Amino acid sequence: MTAQLSEAELIEIKAVSKKLRREILMMIHNAKSGHPGGSLSAVDILNVLFTKCMECCPNGNKDSDYKNRDRFVLSKGHASATLYAVLAHCGYFDENELMTFRKLGSRLQGHPSKKMLNCIEVSTGSLGQGLSIACGMALGLRLDKIDSKIYVYMGDGEIEEGSVWEAVMNASSRKLNNIIAFIDRNKLQIDGSTEDIKSLGNVKVKFEAFDWNAVEIDGHDEQQIFDAIQTAKQSDRPFVIIANTIKGKGVSFMENQAGWHGKAPNDEELQKALEELK
Repeated sequence: MTAQLSEAELIEIKAVSKKLRREILMMIHNAKSGHPGGSLSAVDILNVLFTKCMECCPNGNKDSDYKNRDRFVLSKGHASATLYAVLAHCGYFDENELMTFRKLGSRLQGHPSKKMLNCIEVSTGSLGQGLSIACGMALGLRLDKIDSKIYVYMGDGEIEEGSVWEAVMNASSRKLNNIIAFIDRNKLQIDGSTEDIKSLGNVKVKFEAFDWNAVEIDGHDEQQIFDAIQTAKQSDRPFVIIANTIKGKGVSFMENQAGWHGKAPNDEELQKALEELK
């Protein structure tokens, strides 16, 4: 039986998620480019993961426990605004830096770059690669006898890539139970519905057929997110959390709209969105 988040913790998490959503929208608006839809759908999961579940290490190499930190791979690298907002909230860098997002010379590039920011575990952006990288990291941790978890965040459009399923097979074959993957199942990608473009069917059953443990949750329910992660930590096999989410979550005119996959809000749209997120 997993622990329950207290009422105070749930209130705090919800407040932080609203703050993160406001920051994401301001970052993308200020840059005049970015991916609000899939960034907003990822907020609640990354918030719970980083603030309540992961073994984080904001002080980097100054911390004696650095090697034992959990690792995070944002395979859907275009949702970088969410990752940066969460990292800043957790103290990895000053929140004032968020407004440099996607600017020339900024450490906060449009897709996460390990060369630019040392708290990024791996540079991402080319979809379908994150889980394969995580498999290599997981094997490395096993060789070094480090008992840490690797969390991989993927989009549902991304899992149309064949390379993902090769990695899924590799993870189960090697019994990499230190991998916990998330599928952001918002059912939309840049060109429209995932089911119209290349139907994914029952994603949970597909992963289970590859000998993964799997659970399906509401990706905006903080307690369900927390419970799923705690269960995944005890798994004897690689574990996937299929999170049903809403693209553009929190902003009425962005929700479930594929057009907001990669478009920055204008001044009027930003103010309307921020008003909804008060």
